[in-house]
Amino acid sequence: MANPELSSPEQSNPEQSNPEQPDTRQSGADQPDTDSSKVQHSQPHPMLGVQRSGPVVVITLDAPQRRNCQVPSLWAALAEVGEALDPSVRVVLVRAEGPSFSAGLDRAMLTPQGASGEPSILALAAGAAGGLEDAIEQFQRGFSIWAQVPAITIAVVQGHAIGAGFQLALACDLRVVADDVAFAMRETSLGLVPDLAGTSPLVRAVGYARALEICATGRFVGAQEAVAIGLATVTVPGEQLDATARELADAILNAPQAAVRELKPLLRSAFGASVADQLRAEREAQARLLTAMVAGPGK
Repeated sequence: MANPELSSPEQSNPEQSNPEQPDTRQSGADQPDTDSSKVQHSQPHPMLGVQRSGPVVVITLDAPQRRNCQVPSLWAALAEVGEALDPSVRVVLVRAEGPSFSAGLDRAMLTPQGASGEPSILALAAGAAGGLEDAIEQFQRGFSIWAQVPAITIAVVQGHAIGAGFQLALACDLRVVADDVAFAMRETSLGLVPDLAGTSPLVRAVGYARALEICATGRFVGAQEAVAIGLATVTVPGEQLDATARELADAILNAPQAAVRELKPLLRSAFGASVADQLRAEREAQARLLTAMVAGPGK
């Protein structure tokens, strides 16, 4: 599920690894709303903040004193945010306060008593048959939902991204990383496997063999390697991280909205679809776009 050994604030940081855009911004409904008076804030969980400004939503892991360790109630809140996402939102940024994006599962979750107010994984494992699987299915929803929303999701990652933190970054469509990022899947070293919807996007990003090596060894993947193997889009110094992510968001907002909305599911389906099914998906998406283009706005 995640890595508990790096989830407390006293742990040290990992070793560090050493889009000019055309002016195609559209008018009308596609024009980003940048009126700061319309910024909306909410806190669906004590460790989670959500801010919306026009077509952009920023989700922030906000427990830096605990290295943004994760618990099931946080995953439930993430699922609720995704399921309630306004269809007019076009970009979601997932970021974190503090030096670490997320150091993984709260270690208390793997103790008999569990974390305060949270279920104990060990108690669930000792319970009725199927109970643990049902619980994990609910946990996974906080991660799998981000592939299903129409908005493009961007993980903005610095420092530790371990276990559940790595898988939350993988749940996003794109990853912008600081030069000190350290991705790792430590589950295997604990006798477990990644189970928070992270295996499929990891294999799609880096291929089966590299994914197997990363998970089996539990080693850190630094920023430069992450970009080189397709795990991250770009790496920048930490002080430029948020600005770079916002530039990428702006570039996406500049693209025609209808085309981007068709593009995300089209490309995601390419990995599992047969050639015939993918060809059909391409022509159906194109037909919808061309038909709407000919019909004109509002038709």
